[in-house]
Amino acid sequence: MSYTFTSESVSEGHPDKIADQISDAILDAFLALDKNSKVACEVMVTTGQVIISGEVNSKAYVDIQKVVREQIKKIGYNKSIFKFDYESCGILTYINEQSPDIAKGVNSDDPKLQGAGDQGIMFGYATSETNECIPMTLDLSHKILRELAIIRKVGNQMTYLRPDSKCQVTIQYDNLNKPEKILSIVLSTQHDDFDSEEEMLKVIKNDVKHILIKNIKKNNTEYFKLLSDENIKYYINPTGKFVIGGPYADTGLTGRKIIVDTYGGKGAHGGGAFSGKDSSKVDRSAAYAARHLAKNIVSASIASECLIQISYAIGRSDPLSLYVNTYGTSKLSISDQEISNILLNKIDLTPYGIIKRLKLKSPIYTETAAYGHFGRSSKRIIKDFSFLDKKYDKINTELFTWEKLDYVDLLSQIFKDFFNEK
Repeated sequence: MSYTFTSESVSEGHPDKIADQISDAILDAFLALDKNSKVACEVMVTTGQVIISGEVNSKAYVDIQKVVREQIKKIGYNKSIFKFDYESCGILTYINEQSPDIAKGVNSDDPKLQGAGDQGIMFGYATSETNECIPMTLDLSHKILRELAIIRKVGNQMTYLRPDSKCQVTIQYDNLNKPEKILSIVLSTQHDDFDSEEEMLKVIKNDVKHILIKNIKKNNTEYFKLLSDENIKYYINPTGKFVIGGPYADTGLTGRKIIVDTYGGKGAHGGGAFSGKDSSKVDRSAAYAARHLAKNIVSASIASECLIQISYAIGRSDPLSLYVNTYGTSKLSISDQEISNILLNKIDLTPYGIIKRLKLKSPIYTETAAYGHFGRSSKRIIKDFSFLDKKYDKINTELFTWEKLDYVDLLSQIFKDFFNEK
């Protein structure tokens, strides 16, 4: 039976995403100076104001004002007309030390026995419907907004663009659960004021179709045919005018876009947000580990769709449970429960094992805080923290390690005796 499914994404200039990026920028600054920092940082942004609260244990001193202003500048809030900009916004900071009751559960004389920073359930999901192993509705929403941001920052086309935007994509799937066609694309983008609303809508709609979508088709050839369908319904700035945006229009909070951050409504979500949390918080690290396993299972052709759940108790290092659901797509002769039992015995899912394997004590998190934590490319970059203090060295680090396909051979070997013969 065919069906339709919709996912959304939001840009780096969306108020909630500004808050996420500031939270992770603060986390990265602490990790750059002290890799063992424990950070839980929450941010609220509103008209002309940033409010930061949380708990930090670290040997490092970080000038949080500098971190916040630098991140807001990178996003593109650099004009007073936005009613929120990096130079003039107020910054209030309320940072305390981590609770000793929590620290007692996490810390251990033997690092290998490090406990989980909290109880909870974490999910990882992967599907073969895109090269990135995330739902096509979400992948396309992210790609449209990332391209829109590139156009805005280059500045020689669509010169009226402002940082805040949202995208939503609806796709029809066939009886075999395969994407069949794009039904609609909703795009709301903040813009400079025009002389008339009629002229504004005409220009933006034309530019979206003939500049933005054209660039998407050119740079993502796998979507060329789907996006060339003349029957796609476009809803461009459907309320009309969108001059007032960003924190001036809406308050933003860390962790309020958890579905955008993960799988666009497919799979499942345990409820815990990611941004602003160091890797001792399994809300983040275990969710990355679950995604890593699910993606490698799909890429090893063990299944074409996979959901993994891991659960923990605070202060305990070993997971309490591991659940696998392949939605009937498994190529193995054993049940999903048997798959989960084997993985639980073969893969180290302790906080220590996850952190070491995925290199989660590095300052890698600001880049995750917009356009999704999953469906990204693992790569090495040089991060420059000299804006804090010129004595700080540039750091060579690897992003999105949980997206690597480095467990395909291992999983193929583990399950080699269980593949159904064709």
